[in-house]
Amino acid sequence: MPNIEITPAKGVWTVRTADGVLVESRAALELHEDGLPPVIYFPRSDVAMALLEKSDTTSRCPHKGDAGYFHYIGQSERIDDVAWSYEAPDKEAAKPIAGYLAFYGSKVTVEQL
Repeated sequence: MPNIEITPAKGVWTVRTADGVLVESRAALELHEDGLPPVIYFPRSDVAMALLEKSDTTSRCPHKGDAGYFHYIGQSERIDDVAWSYEAPDKEAAKPIAGYLAFYGSKVTVEQL
C-alpha cells in the first residue's frame, strides 16, 4: 500500500477558469502519495459550489475509496469532470480529505498565490 500523507497547504491557493476565480482558500490540504505528484484538496466552504454540478462519473482508488466528480458550469464554458471528491475515504490516512474537492490542473489553473 502506498504511503499517504496529508498536510495543510501553505499559503493561499486558487482555482481559476476562463470565467474567473472558482476557489480561493487558506485552508487547503496537500496530499502526497508515493510516486505521484502532490494534489491540493479544497474545503467546499471555499469553493463556488453554485458553479459545480454533480456528475454521474465515479472512480475507485484502492487507497482512498470511491470518488465522485463534478462539472463546471460557467458563463462562457462548461468543463466536464473538472473536480473530484472522496466523500468517505476507505483508509484512515485519507480521512482528512473527506468531502474536499480536488481539481484537474489540465482543465483549470490550480496555483499558489
